[in-house]
Formats: sequence, structure tokens, C-alpha cells
Amino acid sequence: IVYSPRYNITFLGLEKLHPFDAGKWGKVISLLKEEKLLSDSMLVEAREASDEDLLVVHTRRYLNELKWSFAVATITEIPPVIFLPNFLVQRKVLRPLRTQTGGTIMVGGGFHHCSSDRGGGFCAYADITLAIKFLFDRVEGISKATIVDLDAHQGNGHERDFMGDKRVYIMDVYNRHIYPGDRFAKQAIRRKVELEWGTEDDEYLQKVERNLEKALQEHRPDIVVYNAGTDILEGDRLGGLAISPQGVVKRDELVFRIVRGRQLPILMVTSGGYQKRTARIIADSILNLYSLGLIGPESASVSAQNSDTPLVTNLGRPALPPHPPVSAPNTPSPSTRACDPRGQAAMGLCRGASVPENHKGPSQ
Repeated sequence: IVYSPRYNITFLGLEKLHPFDAGKWGKVISLLKEEKLLSDSMLVEAREASDEDLLVVHTRRYLNELKWSFAVATITEIPPVIFLPNFLVQRKVLRPLRTQTGGTIMVGGGFHHCSSDRGGGFCAYADITLAIKFLFDRVEGISKATIVDLDAHQGNGHERDFMGDKRVYIMDVYNRHIYPGDRFAKQAIRRKVELEWGTEDDEYLQKVERNLEKALQEHRPDIVVYNAGTDILEGDRLGGLAISPQGVVKRDELVFRIVRGRQLPILMVTSGGYQKRTARIIADSILNLYSLGLIGPESASVSAQNSDTPLVTNLGRPALPPHPPVSAPNTPSPSTRACDPRGQAAMGLCRGASVPENHKGPSQ
């Protein structure tokens, strides 16, 4: 699983001025360690994305705009950032976001409001677009992708980036009444599911299941990118939906079962979530996926019968079918190797140590 302590944004309490929990990623890792699913030796640390990496997606003009504190304050929706010297903004705000952009199978990421030339909604870098473009450009056999965006908000960033690109199929399920309401970006959505205020578990899960099945029938991808926002949770004042914690866990299970049942690799990022209990729910979902054999070293046995293609061979690490990645000679061990955003890590191929055999799943 890809993670870095630098994911977490903490500086003079400014992170508390936005409802997004900018430290939830570290909390998820701590909870997984408490449950004995992870240890430090199993984590792969992401490296910060360089300008060279970011220019695969972003315009030079946009990256230059981020050198102005006013622009970053607008994107993060934290007005006091305007008054900080930009070198501090780079170090304390943007560097954590660049680090999350550097890996694609991670506890963080999912900045789906950012496109090549604009940011917004606490999203400064277009990590989903970057991941898919890296895959298309650098991995043989990956030429089509499906984005399954289940954050409560419309994913207008990747929609703008892939407008008119037939290689990328976008399914987006979101509250129709909230930010961003980007009508232009909606033109890129191939399967659009607009929800009403207060949508609850049964209706939500039925719509996700039915539409995901249809989406994968309409477009056979080589990879699925799953944006697993937890702002669908009941009580989330920005998401406006009413999904229970159990419903969030069930949603993730449903997505993994459907995608893995079709012999497809899946990349998952955690995206939005604006309550303190979000970290616990993300951890419980990961534990549930492991206990059901949908991730982890035994997960290949859960895929469709007569298949010899493992879809997830380590926690958070999909194996790409049927084109194996080329291994570099003298590769360092998983416990010491950091993820390089220009190499296999940014394409979802980071190696991690296998999860412990004696783990029994989430505590009840």
C-alpha cells in the first residue's frame, strides 16, 4: 500500500479552517496497524511528483499560478493562505498534495476537481488524469480505462481532461444539487447517475450496482480507476447524502466484486470525506476487502473460475493482465524502496510485502 507521512497537511492550525480532514490518511494507516493488517515494512513510500511528471497533464501556466499564494488559497478554500509566503505554501500545502499525486494506489489521492489548467475544491493536481495518461503511455496492453467516480461530488476535473477521448469511459454518481455543477464537464460522462438530497443505502447501492454492470458491458477497459469518496456518509454536510458506515463498506465491496469478477485490475483512491469518523470507515472497508479475499495475497482465488490472472496480488497493488511489468535488475526490497512517480509506482505497480496470513478481518 502506498503512503507517506507527508500526505498529511498540518501547519499552524490552518488545516482546521477547511472541513476536509487533511490528516485522515495517517489515521487510516494507524488503524490498519492496530488491526495488524499493516506494518511499517509493508508500506511503500511515494515520492513527490516533479514538474516533469505534472507537465504530462498540467499546463506550464497553471503550474506557475501555483507559485502565487492567492491561487492556492482559492483552490484549497482556506483564505488565510493568501498571507503566507509562497515558499511555506509550497512546503506545507502543495508538497503533501504532490506526494499524493506521485503514487496511484494509495490511502490518499482522488483530486477529481482539478483538470489540466485549473484547480478547485481542495484539488491542486489532477492525479487521476496523470495516472491514466502514464498507463496509456508507458504500459503495454493498457489502452482503455474506465473511471468509476463515487465521491458525492461531480468529478469535473478528469471529465474536462478526457472530454472527447473515447479511450476513457466515465461513470459518475453524485449529488446533483452540490458543487461543482459543471455543465460543460458533464458532457464527458458516459454513465451519469444524479442523486437527490438524502439518498440512503438501498437506493444508492442498487443504482451503483446496476450502472456499474452496464458501464462495464458498454466499455471493456484494461484498467478501472475507482474514486472511493466517503463524503457520501450520512451527516456529511458537504456531500448531502445519507449513506451509513456499513453502506460505504458495502459499496467498496460491491465495486471490487464486480470489477474483479470481470478479470480487471482496479486502482483505488480515497478522495473526499469531511467527518472525523471517515478514517475509521476507510480502514474498516480495507479490512473488509481483505477478509473477503478481494485484496491480499489470496485474492486471485476469488476471481472468476478458470482464470490464472491475479487482479490484486498485494494489498492495494493490482496485477495488470496479461502483460507483466518489466522488472529492473537489483530492485530494492519493498521495505526500502520508495515509489517513483515517473516509474512503475505511478502506474500502480508498486510492490508491497504480503499481508499477514493470520489476520481475521475487521473487529466487530
